Amino acid sequence: MKSILKVKYRRKRSKQHRHKEKIPREKRRSFWYQCSECGSKYAISSEIMVCPRCSKFQKQNEPLRGVLEVICDVELTRGFKNYDFLPVEKEFLPNISVGNTPLLEVNNLRNELGFKNLFIKDDTCNPTNSLKDRASYLVAGFAKKMKINDIVVASTGNAGSSMAGIGASANLNITIFLPKSAPKAKMIQSLQYGANVITVDGSYDKAFELSLEFSKKNKFLSRNTAYNPLTIEGKKTVSLEIYKVLDKSPDFVFVPTGDGAILGGVYKGFRDLQEYGFIQSIPTIVAVQAEGSDAIRTALRVGEFSPIEAKTIADSISVGIPRNGYYAIKQLKKYDGKCITVSDDEILFAQKELSSKEGLFTEPAGATAFAGFVKMKKELPKDATIVLLATGNGLKDIDSAMKMIEFPKKAITSIEELSTTENVNNEE
Repeated sequence: MKSILKVKYRRKRSKQHRHKEKIPREKRRSFWYQCSECGSKYAISSEIMVCPRCSKFQKQNEPLRGVLEVICDVELTRGFKNYDFLPVEKEFLPNISVGNTPLLEVNNLRNELGFKNLFIKDDTCNPTNSLKDRASYLVAGFAKKMKINDIVVASTGNAGSSMAGIGASANLNITIFLPKSAPKAKMIQSLQYGANVITVDGSYDKAFELSLEFSKKNKFLSRNTAYNPLTIEGKKTVSLEIYKVLDKSPDFVFVPTGDGAILGGVYKGFRDLQEYGFIQSIPTIVAVQAEGSDAIRTALRVGEFSPIEAKTIADSISVGIPRNGYYAIKQLKKYDGKCITVSDDEILFAQKELSSKEGLFTEPAGATAFAGFVKMKKELPKDATIVLLATGNGLKDIDSAMKMIEFPKKAITSIEELSTTENVNNEE
């Protein structure tokens, strides 16, 4: 693919034609699927989700084989919009504001920690308060383009409520397979948006398998993470926006990581920017996993995946079989990324710090990137440009947030009842 950052050549018109209006040439727009393992290419359609060749070798209890990437050949300028980079035309995308979330200059944390170029990408500002809206937005647009009315998704909570909300705006029917242990707030979101919620007596991995069986049986479009190539493609827009604000590639990006789909999307976005000549190098991506859900880090260390019994307070990144695991590891190895783990206590501390120091209330998974940064900060240059992804709002899981706060001891009826020891929250 050739870079489009080049001087455009315009042929001079002869005098006799100068009075005529020039008919604008339609911009080049070409997209296709390409297997991330074998390189096979396929036309984009609703009939193909993973590479037919590589998926033949799929085994039980392992990440997806044959994850497909969207490859683009488009004509772009520096003023590009997100949808210019996407395989669904703007007119099919839902009429709801997804993306273009703030890149926060967190001055209180900068001053306290000594990192003058620290930023937080606040995706809690998306319509359903989650970065997952980026994937749901593109999947919904694709469904409208293909005249598909029914979408199925397995979720720990956020992908489901995201697809439910975005689907409602696009007038689509959404079915969600959700572990019964999912936070109630996320289930309430999904039901409020009008989705058909099916609770599963088991883990996210069980919900994933059941949802695939259901979608194939009923011929519904699956939005499952990594299985549907458009989920990674939609999530790449977070990288495009980081670049547009900074006008460069950051040095480090910290990404909360469970199944590896957001990680894959972040890499895909920066790779596209590099391919088109907008940036010279890919930033160092740091995948941050919870200690109780560290399948990707373990596979990096031992060389293969084994299913684990995931257990972490950060439900959004709690997975036993990371569906995008092979793809994620390939990117981490190729671009010298890092993968670290943090404990649940470190995650909860990070959540409280973001809230009390910057007024940013994230769910545990959304605070995981900050927890990873705190753990690694001694290894990082103080002048490095660092971006942390905050992926979900704290109100999605108030039970977890309650572990780090103290409620007022009693209600008062007069000011005289106040004392230095009662009705004052302990901020230590």
